[in-house]
Amino acid sequence: MSFALLYALFLKASLSSFSGLASLPIIRQDLVMKRHVVTDHQLNTAVVIGRTTPGPLGLYMISAGYYVAGARGALAAGLALTTPALLVIPLMVFAGRSTGNPRVQQMLRAVVLATAGVSLSATLPLAADALHSPLAYCVAGGSCALLLFTELDTLWVMLGAVIVGLLGLLLKH
Repeated sequence: MSFALLYALFLKASLSSFSGLASLPIIRQDLVMKRHVVTDHQLNTAVVIGRTTPGPLGLYMISAGYYVAGARGALAAGLALTTPALLVIPLMVFAGRSTGNPRVQQMLRAVVLATAGVSLSATLPLAADALHSPLAYCVAGGSCALLLFTELDTLWVMLGAVIVGLLGLLLKH
């Protein structure tokens, strides 16, 4: 895959999502479903790497880019991640003037709902790849419940999931 095409695919994902993991369905559609250059398992691994390293949530795209084309792919993804940052200032000027407009508010609500639906469309197939045991289902369900019904920080939930996974592995052997 060419550098330019890979950059364009990651840029499309960066520009059409408003937070790091919201780009996941777009990345999955382009790289796993359409072009078959990574697997769901590799994409899951890229997300785990991105979530466990410091920095923005979208860093998983750099790992995904690496899976596709090595260092060139990681560079293409990194550049695509930073490109939208250059558009922030004009966007903020527009948003600052228009947020009181009911049409703009309705448009923003629609984008949020669409993003939630798109995120769900990628999350379910990736969950199917990751959920392979009763312990995995318990960790996923418990993590979801903790994040939905408490104010516990995501980092603590992830750390707890790692500890439960390790304990499960130790008890299995």
